Amino acid sequence: MSGAGAPAVGVAGGPATGVAGGPATGVAGGPVMGGPGAPGSTMVLGTWITDRGRLTPDRVAIDHAQGRVTYRQLDRESAHLAAELLERGLRRGDRVAVLSDNRPEYVTLFFACARIGLILTPLNWRLAAPELAYQLDHSEPALLVVSEERRSQAMTALGVARVQPPLRDIAEPPAAAVATTAISAARVAVRNDDPLLLCYTSGTSGRPKGALLTHANCFWTNLSIDHLMDVTTFDVVLQVLPQFHVGGWNVQPLLAWWKGATVVLESSFDARRALALIESKRVTTMMGVPATYLFMAEHPTFATTDLSSLRMAVVGGAPMPEALLRTWLARGVRLVQGYGLTEAGPNVLALPWEDATAHLGAAGKAYPHVEVALADAAGEPLDGPASGELLVRGPNVFAGYWRDPDATAAAMRDGWLHTGDIAERDADGFHRIRGRIKEMYISGGENVYPAEVEAVLMEHPAVAEVAVVGIPHERWGETGLAVVVRRGPVEAMALVDWCTERLARFKVPGSVRFLERLPRSSMGKVVAADLLALVSQETDDGR
Repeated sequence: MSGAGAPAVGVAGGPATGVAGGPATGVAGGPVMGGPGAPGSTMVLGTWITDRGRLTPDRVAIDHAQGRVTYRQLDRESAHLAAELLERGLRRGDRVAVLSDNRPEYVTLFFACARIGLILTPLNWRLAAPELAYQLDHSEPALLVVSEERRSQAMTALGVARVQPPLRDIAEPPAAAVATTAISAARVAVRNDDPLLLCYTSGTSGRPKGALLTHANCFWTNLSIDHLMDVTTFDVVLQVLPQFHVGGWNVQPLLAWWKGATVVLESSFDARRALALIESKRVTTMMGVPATYLFMAEHPTFATTDLSSLRMAVVGGAPMPEALLRTWLARGVRLVQGYGLTEAGPNVLALPWEDATAHLGAAGKAYPHVEVALADAAGEPLDGPASGELLVRGPNVFAGYWRDPDATAAAMRDGWLHTGDIAERDADGFHRIRGRIKEMYISGGENVYPAEVEAVLMEHPAVAEVAVVGIPHERWGETGLAVVVRRGPVEAMALVDWCTERLARFKVPGSVRFLERLPRSSMGKVVAADLLALVSQETDDGR
């Protein structure tokens, strides 16, 4: 596997002390790097924008509804903002929390933090006030940056939170008094292994955990994805993923700014507008989750939209239904499928476009500089074709969970990140993600992975969306409940029969329910708890 000999930055030396709350003193023990522009500081992401500001100052870095931002502007404004943050008293290792929709100023803030060793902490604006308050209390930011649209939400969260960081409007320009000395003031020593991003996981098992990604983690994960996608300075990248998610940074956007490409930045995802932008902006590449491509494919304008400029589209976040893959392939769009998780920066597995047809539904092989393995329930390695927990190691793997050494130790064992996901590897080394270990249910003593059952149901022409969850059963212990959004008329028994013809009996759902829509997270993943609540409500209402 590629990357076996690469240094495991973020793993090799144990968690950075920044995980415990203070500035990182070094994960891999590398030398202290200079500030932005210093020789040899390639892994420090602040240098990326200074390089572009010098080399390609007039190219468009960000194309947004508010207007266009050149690399000269992004370089200058991020330097000015970095100086202001220093003037405010922020120091290397401090957290800067953000509650905002996607916008150019968010990018400026990212690079300002990268210049001076601050840790950007994106907050999910879809969370409830108590959830936001928990993340604020846990991260203890030195500053909370908010957009006008999210100010009321921020104030409500602060009303619940213990910490009370000062507020800053994200659209506020840096103070003029510090702008004149911005470049010299912002030259702060930043190390490769300094933390850069603190991203909170979805919290599927208890409280959300803060995954800490260093400059080196982000450098390596962007380098690995570049080896597969070949993003160039001439690309136009459509970004619809939220900037509170690691994919909103490390899957194309940061790589695009490293290369000097243009990012068409959307405040949020809208299927009609995304299709229109692909045509009007001549978008060449984009990234989305399966739901992104589903909603676009089902939009009335999909069939007539000019997609000829779109040379490559990236799919991640969850397995993509094969029928949906065929829909996009039929439109001539090359699809790169993949798998990742926040703790890995997120890029782990990728399926190049030329393998898409022969390996429909697979997540692929390890990215360059990434090593993967499978382990059985006892943690023993599995060779050859096998099914087991997917393990990851490499320089993209995170430094640890913020202020949670027990969770870090549980996730990182013997140098490997234990993902909690079950993957199946075939004789050619291609992997398929079968589902989360905790989502697996046991029916009659047999393991059932919902993703496998969902893939079969999605092949039915009347099924638009589906989610399968395990529910208690008196005889079998557990059985599957398939919750379906219909594309056309179909009865529950017809779908059970469809599965019976294609699956082992123990995998066939015991029951099928219909909803108008599935409850999804901010990244398009179905939320099982909300799903069960909706089904229960419909049952209680007699529907």
